[in-house]
Amino acid sequence: MRLFIALDIPEDVRERLRQYVERVRIYAPEARWTRLESLHVTLKFIGEVKDPKVQEIKNALTQVQGKPFQVDFKEIGFFPTPRSARVFWAGVSASDSLSQLASVVEESVEKIGVAREKRPYHAHLTLARAPEAGASRHCFRLLQERLSSETPPQFGTMTAQEFFLFQSQIMRGGARYTKLQRFPLQ
Repeated sequence: MRLFIALDIPEDVRERLRQYVERVRIYAPEARWTRLESLHVTLKFIGEVKDPKVQEIKNALTQVQGKPFQVDFKEIGFFPTPRSARVFWAGVSASDSLSQLASVVEESVEKIGVAREKRPYHAHLTLARAPEAGASRHCFRLLQERLSSETPPQFGTMTAQEFFLFQSQIMRGGARYTKLQRFPLQ
């Protein structure tokens, strides 16, 4: 079973993102655009685990403590750099509470044998990816030109009151995500 831990995002934010993507996707037609219903703020990607491990993960996550906090969805950018962009993303901004929650989640599952992430935590929503072929270096060039003169977008705000353990099932046409368990922040 393929698992990850994430915050879900509210429908009003999702709708603003949908409207934005509909407007700008014509500037990067070769890109693989994310299905917006699948957007989430990843706290920890776990990957493939055997069924018995799922209950261990759930038990570990019940120990995670945190208080609700505000999350802003704003601005856009490109990974790894604008000149060699492979990912087009929307920003996720929060107080230290978001990175602290990700860190506590990381520590809780590391104690039961889930490997620690090697890269630093950087919250974002992946809107599109460049194709794997050689043209990927230039996939976002026109999009970057068009967006360079625009005011950075604001997609909305939410109060994070919970996080979820998700199952990811890879299917034709993209992954399907299922919430396995909710963990409240109190």
